[in-house]
Amino acid sequence: AVVSTQSTGDPFTIKHLDKEAVLQNARECSGRVVTVEDHYAEGGIGEAVAGVLSSADFVTKHKSLAGRESPRSGPPAVLLDMFGISGNKVEDACTELLA
Repeated sequence: AVVSTQSTGDPFTIKHLDKEAVLQNARECSGRVVTVEDHYAEGGIGEAVAGVLSSADFVTKHKSLAGRESPRSGPPAVLLDMFGISGNKVEDACTELLA
């Protein structure tokens, strides 16, 4: 399996998402993409990447991990796992896409 962690920088510091970089990374990973963000999915990087992938001329599979519930207090590790964005959840998403 090919895994690319190549990045053109923090997507939130770039005015426009680099569509070609997203597509190139997707190509390098056989069309498999996982996005992870520590806030709501709506209007986030996952939606932006999904929009770019929808224009790809190859088959893509995208898994977006993001907050889907109201925020709450608690130990960071517990919250990351509860909201589905812990390291274990990222690993699970990658494994699912590779299956």
